[in-house]
Amino acid sequence: MKPDPFHTVEKVLKERFPDAVLGFVAGSFIRGEETKFSDIDLVVIFKKLDFAWRESFTFDGWPVEAFVHDPETLAYFFTEVDGKDGTPSLPNMVLEGRIISDRDQLGVKLKALAQKVIDQGPPQWTSDQIYYARYQITDLIDDLRDPRNLLEASIVSMKLEEVLGNFYFRANNKWSSSLKHIPRKLLKMNRPFGEHWIKAFEDSLSGDSQAVICITEEILKPFGGLLFDGYKREAPASWRLPIDNINL
Repeated sequence: MKPDPFHTVEKVLKERFPDAVLGFVAGSFIRGEETKFSDIDLVVIFKKLDFAWRESFTFDGWPVEAFVHDPETLAYFFTEVDGKDGTPSLPNMVLEGRIISDRDQLGVKLKALAQKVIDQGPPQWTSDQIYYARYQITDLIDDLRDPRNLLEASIVSMKLEEVLGNFYFRANNKWSSSLKHIPRKLLKMNRPFGEHWIKAFEDSLSGDSQAVICITEEILKPFGGLLFDGYKREAPASWRLPIDNINL
């Protein structure tokens, strides 16, 4: 049996990050979704750092993912990294995390900052981003209509699940999610639709992609539907290299 994760984090902060002013403990066990292989997500806050970093290690039998910041680097990642990417992983860790060893009573303020970022929502997708995503999704759907074998169909299905999930969230001005978190987020937003999504992709992995194709067409319909004919993207004029500079 692993020791209590919160006790482990207290030891981690004391032994590996003795100058830290607090930590936020997050991860699947906070949400009651842990497995025997779950890790601890730990956001470590210092008063001031030269730079932020991320590191992984095992402590007391627990795999730990540590995200090490000071308040300014944390704010930068909230807005300029996670914010622009549209997937608020770090703000969510701070929001859901339990505060440990808060020496300067800073934890509540950082949670409020994370909540403000979440409430503001992600940057709105541009028409060009939607345009390109429609084409990318159409290409994946075409590969699913007549795959060469089940392995190919499964690979395409998993790529489509990620790309279509991101499109569904971002095109509708919602924060996105990634990989295994997409169906979890859908279940929380709209349980019947989330269950339909999961069943459709499970069927697709078994070789029947019709439900996935129907879901895709439904999601893309308000934005112009599937896109192939007429698609065009122009490269910037500066994307050129004199041929004399290339060693042939």
